[in-house]
Amino acid sequence: MTKKLAVRLILATAIILLIFIVYTAYSIWSYGSKDQLVKTDAAIVLGAAAWDNEPSPVLRERINHAIWLYENDYVEKIIFTGGKGEGDLYAESEVARDYVISKNVTPDDILIETKSKITEENLKYAFAIAAGKNFETFTIVSDPLHMKRAMLIANDLGMDAYTSPTPSSVYKTMKSKFPFLMRELFYYIGYIVTSPFRS
Repeated sequence: MTKKLAVRLILATAIILLIFIVYTAYSIWSYGSKDQLVKTDAAIVLGAAAWDNEPSPVLRERINHAIWLYENDYVEKIIFTGGKGEGDLYAESEVARDYVISKNVTPDDILIETKSKITEENLKYAFAIAAGKNFETFTIVSDPLHMKRAMLIANDLGMDAYTSPTPSSVYKTMKSKFPFLMRELFYYIGYIVTSPFRS
């Protein structure tokens, strides 16, 4: 291979990679506006930080949207996900459960898992709980920029899932959205690349 040909191959590869990255970023951004609002057995609320016994602003908006889905009969049950952060007294899901009970959601309609640390575990453990309750359909609740990766994971787990992003995400400005988008881009591509190596 000549040096000139090698340079052309490297340049072509770089261009293809750039196009892939830009397209993927756009798809993550645009996917966040997709709200299916299908009636399902349960909403699965993906975890976010809790501050002691209070939900962080990000988690609170996810919870509030799940309450809206529940009160408007789009879901019959709510499954909260998220374990304890280092040094925390309460799991994210425990904080979320207590919050919705204070908002008059029937306690029997709330389920939680308290072990997960990452999105994939959120969905995996919630799905295991759902299987024990014979739930078959799910509404995934998270921030808009999180939805594409969450739905990809849900589909890979074999879930009959639908998307319903929070309409009141705290990520409102471009300054706050851009770091979130870059993070999701990194994790989304990482998930795709590592998929063949997972059982």
